[in-house]
Amino acid sequence: MTDAPLTVLVSGASGLVGTELTRQLREAGHRVVALVRGEARHADQVTWVPAAGIVDRTVLDAADAVVNLSGANLGRLPWTPRYKREIVASRVSATQTLARGMAGAQTPPTVFLSGSAVGIYGDRPGERLTDDSPRGTGFLSDVVAEWEAATSEAPAGTRVAHLRTGVVVGPGGALKPLLPLTRLGLGSRLGTGDQFWPWISLHDEAAAIVHLLTSTIEGPVNLAGPTPATSDELTRRLAGDLGKPYALTVPEFVISGAMQEAGREMLLPSQQVVPAKLLADGFAFRHRTVDEAVDALVSTL
Repeated sequence: MTDAPLTVLVSGASGLVGTELTRQLREAGHRVVALVRGEARHADQVTWVPAAGIVDRTVLDAADAVVNLSGANLGRLPWTPRYKREIVASRVSATQTLARGMAGAQTPPTVFLSGSAVGIYGDRPGERLTDDSPRGTGFLSDVVAEWEAATSEAPAGTRVAHLRTGVVVGPGGALKPLLPLTRLGLGSRLGTGDQFWPWISLHDEAAAIVHLLTSTIEGPVNLAGPTPATSDELTRRLAGDLGKPYALTVPEFVISGAMQEAGREMLLPSQQVVPAKLLADGFAFRHRTVDEAVDALVSTL
């Protein structure tokens, strides 16, 4: 793919990452076409129905690349059996719909960057997790494995990369519930606080996706900051930047009891994720430490 302006089809464009990605792509001179589930209200919006496998193949013919960021919110609680099925189905149906649509297009996009997550690694204390590390165990590991497998029907000429994202340090997403609590002076160590959280700044998350559009990388790609950090380092810095106390601890048994499986899967696992492929490919992180990422977030609040 050349450096010429691209037409990029994006699902999940209105979300935290999708909004920043759209901004960066347009700033770089590319055209973004957003797939929306409701009525298309602008020229750069196209309606699709992923649950029914419906997407306009002519739109795929006109796209140079597809970025798939669709999926039900993991932060919605509780994870009832019904909602767990939605978590899986929303990701798999969207990904399959796009892969099958590309396979049926006359001139399919040459790049398919599909959402994924570091949840595939499970709880791995003491391990250094590169893009090629084997999967772990647990509900999220199973979800991500199905999610990534759903890209298999993409055409042979389309380069596929799986965006294994960690904790995005931004005003929404995983930090959305932590910000108001910290502002109230209730910033807390979560469990022991020693578990590694695979963080990445919102800017770098989107910038890495932009980078991957014209890269040759395929398969799983860890989207995480280059300097590992613990959950305690992140939450402590957030409290400090907001000028709030940081004296509380929420024990593991409280997190497990209050949030049940969601807490055990999202807040307590230790994952020292390394962005080996991105670094080897020359991607330059703007925020190389979690302190820099949190500082950048707080400066925008």
